[in-house]
Amino acid sequence: MNRAQPRTAAPTGAGSGRTPFPRRASVTLALAASAIMTAGMFSTASGAQLSESSLYDVIPAPVSVEPASGEQYRLTGHTSIHIDKQASSAKRVANRLRELLRPATGFALPIKHDAAKYEGEDETGGISLRLDGSRAELGRAGYRLRIDDDSVTIRATTGDGLFNGMQTLRQLLPATIESDSERSGPWTIPGGEITDRPRFEHRAAMLDVARHFHGVDSVKRYIDHLALYKVNYLHLHLSDDQGWRIQIDSWPRLTTHGGDTEVGGTPGGYYTKQEYGEIVDYAAARNVTIVPEIDLPGHTNAALSSYDKLNCDGTAPPPYTGIEVGFSSLCIDEPVTYRFVEDVIREVAAMTPGPYLHIGGDEAHSTSEADYKKFMSRVLPLVEKYGKTAVGWSEYAKATPPKGSVVQYWHTENSAPEMVEAAANGNKILMSPANKAYIDMKYNEDTELGLDWAGYSTVRDSYRWDPATFLPDVPDEAILGVEAPMWTETLANLDQVEFMAFPRLPGIAEIGWSPASKHDWQAYRQRLAAQAPRWEQLGIDYYRSPQVPWPGN
Repeated sequence: MNRAQPRTAAPTGAGSGRTPFPRRASVTLALAASAIMTAGMFSTASGAQLSESSLYDVIPAPVSVEPASGEQYRLTGHTSIHIDKQASSAKRVANRLRELLRPATGFALPIKHDAAKYEGEDETGGISLRLDGSRAELGRAGYRLRIDDDSVTIRATTGDGLFNGMQTLRQLLPATIESDSERSGPWTIPGGEITDRPRFEHRAAMLDVARHFHGVDSVKRYIDHLALYKVNYLHLHLSDDQGWRIQIDSWPRLTTHGGDTEVGGTPGGYYTKQEYGEIVDYAAARNVTIVPEIDLPGHTNAALSSYDKLNCDGTAPPPYTGIEVGFSSLCIDEPVTYRFVEDVIREVAAMTPGPYLHIGGDEAHSTSEADYKKFMSRVLPLVEKYGKTAVGWSEYAKATPPKGSVVQYWHTENSAPEMVEAAANGNKILMSPANKAYIDMKYNEDTELGLDWAGYSTVRDSYRWDPATFLPDVPDEAILGVEAPMWTETLANLDQVEFMAFPRLPGIAEIGWSPASKHDWQAYRQRLAAQAPRWEQLGIDYYRSPQVPWPGN
């Protein structure tokens, strides 16, 4: 699981950690926050006072913000959403926007197809989503959002950019827009212009569904959380010693036996191919690409337990429900090992439209270095054979992955010669230092959930680091982006996952999206506090860190 040996004890089973904040429908906190923010308690880094509705409140912080004093747009029952004719990607975003806004407003928000409108042409009111390829400086994911008294216009070069602009627009509406039942409004959006694009193309989170299994609905909900903060990849850790979570037709016992249990010995579970496809499609509709991980050659006890022929001695071990690491390994010299690995890679690649396939490669302590390199020399070409780019944890850099492959850095040190060498060899580096980006680490010594082997990780700690400078000898151009892993030894349900993710996940999303010049803890903590009413509306459990000036404190 890409970490040093944990120093904490394993839980006795699912549910052993309490749910810190049960979901609640109450909007008391949201109303209190509204009153506080209206009174001007939130400020920018420069000290300017902000009202409840401010272009500066957005997370991640945009590249450029130009408020228009005195202007605002109001959603009404007459508001419609306008897109260019034949713009299928704009239609996808328009449908999602309507889906988000309808429950709370009760407005029909019809989608209208217009002749293409380009910069400088007058808009006719409503919300317009415009694809304009001439704005190349926005890149694939950037956007420009303009709001005045009469209209709202999002311009981008691709549907991805429109989607990102839509998420910004969503945050500019009152928090009650997230309600799943009709509310009274008013639904006002502050006037001005935002121009924005991401710093890094790859902004990811990871969810470990192997230690504790998390079902389709839980994964979908987590995807919704990621989309709100413009996280565009979800890495699913699908196999480990404790469980195998993805159906493989050619090796059915991987799930019927290997998926039976989880940490603590409680019942596990797995995704059928249909369910996995449902997750992939749901994510794609929210601008999130799924990255599946099959951890190899270690972290494989669930597979070894499922098939005796995968073991060097021909004897299958029992299922494993603890949290020790590094004890399992595939049999490197057996031909059946590579038939197994190729079957798995082929089937997982076939059901995954995204470009990446993660092969783990960490903590293979029971595999000699020579055997490890031999294994990877045969497996890495299989990933390429089936049309995917390989991703692996730090250790697999020693196997000299092909140029263009991704090495995910998870260690805590600021010096990593193997990452420098990997970058020189043409590999991209995905930054996930455990003491900064692992959001399953305890907040402090009193946190009941999570582990602490990488140290405690406060909200400030998880925000105050730079993916491009954490490893000073790795050149900027080699950094692919940042990922926030969530390991689940102690996290048996989504409430517990949310409690560890919030409020740290938005901060890691910001350092992946926003320019380094926008990373300001004092300003960020104010904007983070302003997100609390939105989380209340969404039913997200979160930790009320004393480092953040939460509404009502």
